[in-house]
Amino acid sequence: QLQLVESGGGLVQVGGSLRLSCAASGRTFSSYAMGWFRQAPGKEREFVAAISSSRGRTYYRESVKGRFTISRDNAKATVYLQMNSLKPEDTAVYYCAADLVSSLDTTVRIGARFYDYWGQGTQVTVSS
Repeated sequence: QLQLVESGGGLVQVGGSLRLSCAASGRTFSSYAMGWFRQAPGKEREFVAAISSSRGRTYYRESVKGRFTISRDNAKATVYLQMNSLKPEDTAVYYCAADLVSSLDTTVRIGARFYDYWGQGTQVTVSS
């Protein structure tokens, strides 16, 4: 079992920045690709960004490219999502998720069905 706990959400004005953190515990963090998803009220959960377990390969949804950066620190068993130039449409609950691969894998997947463990979510609200 892998436990994931997100933090760093909050209320920010348009154009502002937030950094989300997701701390993992319970299993070998380096064996998991990590992803961030979000869900706005009345909408489906959608992929935001992912990072591979090895070599830091990343992938982003088109609407956040150039504004968001996903990174990971395996020594701290933590994945981050740096969000800059925030827009009202970024308002959502953000979830981190873990995809069991291997510690040498460079795979990143965007489908939520591939992710085995999920955090409880953290609210991000961008006000105009």
